[in-house]
Amino acid sequence: MRQYISQKNIDSDGLLTIIGKDYRYLRNVLRLKNGDMIYARLPSGELQSMTVCKIDEKGKKIILQVCDILEGQEGENQPEETASIEATEFTLFMALPKSSKFDLIVRQATECGVARIIPVQTEFSQKGSEKINFRSDRFERIIKEARQQSGSPVNTVISDCMSLSQACQLWQNETESLSQSEKLALVLYERNESTVTIREAADSLHSAFSGEANFTKKIALFCGSEGGLSPLEIAALQKSGFLSVHLKTNILRCETAALYGIAAIQSLL
Repeated sequence: MRQYISQKNIDSDGLLTIIGKDYRYLRNVLRLKNGDMIYARLPSGELQSMTVCKIDEKGKKIILQVCDILEGQEGENQPEETASIEATEFTLFMALPKSSKFDLIVRQATECGVARIIPVQTEFSQKGSEKINFRSDRFERIIKEARQQSGSPVNTVISDCMSLSQACQLWQNETESLSQSEKLALVLYERNESTVTIREAADSLHSAFSGEANFTKKIALFCGSEGGLSPLEIAALQKSGFLSVHLKTNILRCETAALYGIAAIQSLL
């Protein structure tokens, strides 16, 4: 379901006026016409069903009007399974690849509903990748376009780049109070020694559940760059609670491996 990510709230008359780049997106990309329906994601995270009531070609603005009740971000009217998926925070730790590949990874991770993308400087990270500005307007635009295209309710953010030791410490600090059934951390490894399959990792998580009220609160996936991860880095991640996963498939590029891993985990859980 496509949606429009709004930076402002609906006015007291139930109208939302759209101008500038957003006008061009709705008019030229989505090709909205008078009477069309669209969902607007408001700053609060609420999803609002709206209709196009006026298109001002001369003034370059579109006016949307409320046509249905608001729905909460976690979806009061959504199936319980969907609400649980949205309540799980998914973090992608991404070893720095080339800049162009990182753009694609951000887009695909956003479409999949990943909450955080954390760039990590590793031994085999590509030269020059450390110069990427992760707070640039370009990434904000990529994330917004991906959310609008996919309909993701998750506000994906990109964190500042950190070292592998900092990434390990971050995950340990954030999950030390969680039980084994409430967290899952996987690292993709091109070698197959001391690894499990994603299905085996998911089965071990399910076996840890002790009651219906439990659900996985935090999931992390660590993906290497073009050169993969070194044995020492894998050992450090394992010590921090990451399970090494070997994908029994064709050899994947780093941007494909990240998407493959995210999709496989979400499908199994």
